[in-house]
Parts: sequence; structure tokens; C-alpha cells
Amino acid sequence: MKFIILLLSVFFILNTSAQTDADVLKTIYTTSLTNGNSYQWLDHLSNQIGGRLSGSLNAEKAVEYTKEELEKLGIDKVWLQPVMVPKWVRGAPEFAFIESGFGSTTNVNICALGGSIATPFGGIKANVVEVKSMEELEALGKENIEGKIVFFNRPMQADLIQTFDAYGGCVNQRYSGALEASTYGAVGVIVRSMNLRQDDFPHTGSMTYGDLPLSKRIPSAAISTNDANTLSGMLALDKNVKFYFSQTSKQLNDVQSYNVIGQITGSEFPNEYILVGGHLDSWDLGDGAHDDGAGVVQSMEVLRLLKESGVKPKRSIRVVLFMNEENGLRGATKYADVAKQKGENHIFSLESDSGGFTPRGFSFDCSDANFNQVLTWQELFQPYLIHYFEKGGSGADVGPLKTDTNVLAGLRPDSQRYFDYHHAATDTFDAVNKRELELGAASMASLVYLFDKYGLVK
Repeated sequence: MKFIILLLSVFFILNTSAQTDADVLKTIYTTSLTNGNSYQWLDHLSNQIGGRLSGSLNAEKAVEYTKEELEKLGIDKVWLQPVMVPKWVRGAPEFAFIESGFGSTTNVNICALGGSIATPFGGIKANVVEVKSMEELEALGKENIEGKIVFFNRPMQADLIQTFDAYGGCVNQRYSGALEASTYGAVGVIVRSMNLRQDDFPHTGSMTYGDLPLSKRIPSAAISTNDANTLSGMLALDKNVKFYFSQTSKQLNDVQSYNVIGQITGSEFPNEYILVGGHLDSWDLGDGAHDDGAGVVQSMEVLRLLKESGVKPKRSIRVVLFMNEENGLRGATKYADVAKQKGENHIFSLESDSGGFTPRGFSFDCSDANFNQVLTWQELFQPYLIHYFEKGGSGADVGPLKTDTNVLAGLRPDSQRYFDYHHAATDTFDAVNKRELELGAASMASLVYLFDKYGLVK
């Protein structure tokens, strides 16, 4: 009897060791697609909690919920990392209209940009000057801008296939438009939404006043793409068109929040860390399902998929749900600072912050040697239609962890529809496809498995 048990044990060991990387990936993908948790986690995060603006009650609820769910996985350690975050509130719903003549008005859709001050009580009404760049603003000068509302109307470049490049090409007008316009005496700023689709939904996002004193700050709001086109068309016919808007947004004192962290401790190299994460905060107009609820639940799912697939990590695998990516990056900065103080060696960090759409592959910030190793794994992902392996960016939250020797990466889903939802009221749970979300989680878990097994190229 003992001999039979010994033979069975040897067979089991040989069978387990004979399991190929392709077999492990197949198990991970099958588990995610047939027995996944990511979609139900996202359902709760989106529909039971909702938008998770940094410093808000909903952000606090999200911290509690994700911590509890990670603890249910039975991983080695779960904890909260305190971080002070900004607290900005939108206030009452914004209101705006275009006035083309006495008593002739057209209501338009706007939303305050994150960090903007309120308009004066009763709102602002003024003539409008339309520009498409900071250079146009400078060329007009104070004599043509003072006392007016500046309308930044540079659209995302439609012929760029990489939509994040299109976003990057026009986001400065949102982020620093009010700062620049205020130097020329503008009384307010309206910015075309960062959106490739023509619709009626304004898209918020962060903006800055730099070091401007409070007395010189001007209110800033986004206008929907349809209404931006309307305003531009009316200005082309009549330069005396006026614009009115009212918002009650306010910046409050910083409050304490948390990064949520969970860990499976490595069996061979516990002091080498592999991180996977997304940001727990979101804007408040929708429920933050794509940005970045999807990244949060996919990152949590990585740990669950590894456990369910029987993977025993050599290195310590951490999930980090960062707080305050949208308007400050405080969580990422705090995590990196603490990791540096403790001398923690993060050899690989993977972020998901591009929506829950069909995964296409990954981008890598790393040496040529490590990228060449990654390319040898590409054929393992091809059965799952994951073909995009490129050197490039990673993600905002993992960026502070960069060293000369480690690897940072970002999941790259199909981005063509991402900016239809980004920072808008349309970013809701119903916009996320269950299968696409689960494919992304499996792709992330598979890449983490390979980096854990093979480590870095020295």
C-alpha cells in the first residue's frame, strides 16, 4: 500500500512539473472566463457604491469593501496604507446657456473641472473668445481677452489610431487653460470635452491653478462636444454672442484616505515584489466603471486567479489599489516613498488604467534585454489574440516605482471607445462587457505568472 501511495505521489509531482507555461495560461484564462469574480466585484463597486471622488464618503466605502473582499481570498496579508488626499466637491448641478440676443438663449451641457473654483454668486455672463491653442491665446493678448470667457476648442485628433495620443495632444487646454487665460484677464474658461464622439455629455478631469493666489483664479468648466460645435458655429456668425455659466464647486481641506494592499508572500524570493494595481478613486459624474473600477477588480482578480490555478508564487505578489490618481497621485507617491524607505525591491509592476475593453496586449517600460525576454512569451498569448507587445509607457500609479533595472508595464485594451466614457456620466457599469473584463484579468494574471517564474534579465 505504501508503495502504491509513493508511486502516485511521484506521478503527481512529475505531472505537475511537466505542466507547461501554455497549460498554466490556459488554466488561468479558463478560470477567469468560467469562474471569474471581477464582474461581480465591479457590479458592487459601481452600483452599490458609485462614483468615488477622492476624499468622499464613497471613496471610504470603496476602501472598506475592497479590503473585505481581499481578506475573503485567504491571501497572506491585507492592510491599509494611510495617505492624505485632496477633497474637492462639485456642489449643485452646473448650468449654462449661450445668449445670441436679448431673451434668446440656448441651454448647453457643462460640468466643472476637478479643482475649479465656483463662479461668483449668480454666475458669470460675458463675451466669448474662441482659441484652439495656447499660442492663439498669446497672440490675442490681454487687449482681446480681458473681461471675456476663453473657449478652448481644440478637438482630439481623429486620425490618430492610438487614442491616448489624441488625448495627450489636447489635454493641456483642460489642465492649464484657466491658469494661462487668467494671466490675460479672462473671467472664466470653457473647454471642449476630451471625447472623440459627438454627444451631449461633458467630461470632467483635473485642472491646475499652479501658484496663482485665490484672488486671481477663474472658474473652469468642460462643455460637451455637441455644444462646443454649437458655440463655435454661433461665434462664427456673431462675435458678440455671450456665454453664461454657474457652478458652486469648492476645494476643502485635505482628508485621510488609504491605499488598499493585499499580498501573497513568495516561497523562494519573498523580498522581491511583483505589483499589480489600479486606482480606487474616480470622478463623480458616473460610477467609475471603466476608469478605473475595471483596473481595480482586474488587479484583485490576478491574486485570486493565481490561487485558483494552483500557482505558488516564488516572489511576493502584491495588489495595490491606489487612492487619488485622478487629482493628485497622492496614493502612488505615498506607496513609492514607503517602499523606498523600506528598501523594497519591486522588480515588476503592472497597471490597468485604460478601461475594461478587449485586451490587445501590453506596453513595457524596461531595458532592451528584459523586453527581448518578454517577446519570447508573445506566442503564449497569441491563442488569446494578445499581440500588442511594445516598449512605451506603463501607468501613472506605477511610474514612481521606476528604477534603472526594473520593469513597468500597462495593460493595453482596445482604446477606440475609451474616451466616449472617460470622466463622463456615461462611465457606468452597463458600459463594461463581462467577457472583455475577464479576458483582461486573465491576461494580467498570465503576465504576472511569467515574470514571477522567470524574474528579470540581469
